[in-house]
Amino acid sequence: MFASIRALYDRAVHLLRKIEWTGPLLVRLTLGLVFVTSGWGKLHSLDDVTKFFESLNIPAPGIQARFVSSIEFGGGLLLIAGFGTRIVSALLIGVMTVAILTAKLPDLHGVVDLAGTDEFAYLVMFVWLVVSGGGAASVDRLLARRGGTASRVGVAP
Repeated sequence: MFASIRALYDRAVHLLRKIEWTGPLLVRLTLGLVFVTSGWGKLHSLDDVTKFFESLNIPAPGIQARFVSSIEFGGGLLLIAGFGTRIVSALLIGVMTVAILTAKLPDLHGVVDLAGTDEFAYLVMFVWLVVSGGGAASVDRLLARRGGTASRVGVAP
């Protein structure tokens, strides 16, 4: 009985390895769409974003509003394509960290509250993308293969 369960497990893992590229792709597409939409909205209401940043005592709120809006919009587009995934994700980790520390922290009463925020979920997904990269269905992978840098950057050919 154990042998048949093991054989079934091995077959399932073999099949899942054939589609493992879908995980990073779906995460990139989801985050990309969220941040393109968010960044676009912020870019078209910079006065409101600046006032909100002022209310959070963020230094240079006008500059920060433009910076964050641009990172969200441009970063979202790059995530969708899977281009510069690790760098973009690292920048967005910074954005999410500041969002948590400035806008969310006053309402958090523990780790469970933190784990229940969208910002923390995004942050965790960005950490995964920094560590794992954009995956097989990304411009990053295509460039690594063409440039022969796959083994140097930890990308499977």
